[in-house]
Amino acid sequence: MTHRATALQLYSVRERLDEGLAPALERIAAAGFSRIEPYDLLRLADELRTAMPAAGLTAPTAHARLLGDDQEAVLAAAASLGVATIVDPMTEAERWRTRDDVLRVADDLNAAAVRAAAHGLVLGYHNHAWEAQVVDGDATGLDVLADALDPAVVLEVDAYWAAVGGADVPALLARLGDRVRALHLKDAPLVDGSLSHDPHDQLPVGQGALDWRAILAAAPTAELLVVEFDQYRGDVLEGAAASLAAIDALVA
Repeated sequence: MTHRATALQLYSVRERLDEGLAPALERIAAAGFSRIEPYDLLRLADELRTAMPAAGLTAPTAHARLLGDDQEAVLAAAASLGVATIVDPMTEAERWRTRDDVLRVADDLNAAAVRAAAHGLVLGYHNHAWEAQVVDGDATGLDVLADALDPAVVLEVDAYWAAVGGADVPALLARLGDRVRALHLKDAPLVDGSLSHDPHDQLPVGQGALDWRAILAAAPTAELLVVEFDQYRGDVLEGAAASLAAIDALVA
């Protein structure tokens, strides 16, 4: 199995960034993280360039919408931060309704990957729920996407959102194979016997209903495990630290 590293998606603590990026990064480091996954690069890159090393943090990956007019500026910003893989965090749900829709997304990502490579970057894609829904026979959008992507493009599978989308997550990961180079991890409880779809119910890893041992075993090439909360009812850094401790125990 690939050596695992763990990062915190900076979007999880977006409300704390209002108090200042540098102190937020210091708190992230104090919670036990040595890596982050930034977002909103065009706004944050200049400050990240000094605040990250000051806090002892690196950014092996970053999130950025890559299918817009500012693509070159985003790629340049990512490269300047030492990012290795730039991940498109989403495309709209209406682009995933049919097989042909997904193939058009793949074409766009393949074209973006060529431009990313010119900056020394690998391109990745991160899913929400709709990409994990069936679009063609038994194939999910992610299955169709993976088959159509250039081999150089990787996937960062969000296990929580794939489960919310109805996928058998370990089976999906096994089908996607070594295309999966990173995972997003957050948990969810059962509500009335079913997995909660409410993002406000998100929990630290190991405190909900997802089978993390099976998920991690099904993605042996996922080198980076990214802790993230879209929403969290408690102290988000405490929740992130709890996820980190659970992940460390799982991969020990």
